[in-house]
Amino acid sequence: MVGLVLISHSGTLVAGLREMVMQVAGDEVAVGTAGGTDDGRLGTSAPRIADALRSTLDASPEGVLVLFDLGSAALSLELALEDLDPGDRDRTRISEAPLVEGAVLAAVQASVGASLVEVEAAAAAASTMTKLPRE
Repeated sequence: MVGLVLISHSGTLVAGLREMVMQVAGDEVAVGTAGGTDDGRLGTSAPRIADALRSTLDASPEGVLVLFDLGSAALSLELALEDLDPGDRDRTRISEAPLVEGAVLAAVQASVGASLVEVEAAAAAASTMTKLPRE
């Protein structure tokens, strides 16, 4: 089974998104989160992200897909990945999909037993969901 790691600058945002994703995917999909700083402010924390990655990878033999909210979260994610062993890094994919839409579509695919490549593709398809039709 493929798991998800959701990263946000806001702990509240990522906790709510996790709840939403779990309602869509059920308990079969491991969903780790890392949001906010240790003192409750907005921001990201490489150690929190590394912990979320490790725990989700432990529960997800096929790997994890990581989604994040803002570009600066990618810097903390890069640091967290350096802290993982090479085998765990190889089982981790990073999505540039929109956080909410990508997480929901990825969770649906993961819940039906899709591969990491298929879950990653589902998340990527979310970028077309937010475009409004032009007249």
